[in-house]
Amino acid sequence: MPNAIVLESVLTCPQCGVAKLESMPTDACQFYYECSNCKALLRANPGDCCVFCSFGSVKCPPIQAQHGCCK
Repeated sequence: MPNAIVLESVLTCPQCGVAKLESMPTDACQFYYECSNCKALLRANPGDCCVFCSFGSVKCPPIQAQHGCCK
């Protein structure tokens, strides 16, 4: 049985440390995210496809599907 794709991830702002549960898009990567606390605009780190892969507790659905697992 294949691993289930996780559709939510906790994004943690590297500027202020606030963590927030967010839903991830299933058909695209999200390149930017604005922190609800400090308003910093987060961008994916070099080599990562999206902010969930850089700052999330779980990698994005397209990456999970490629690797067959979660972070």
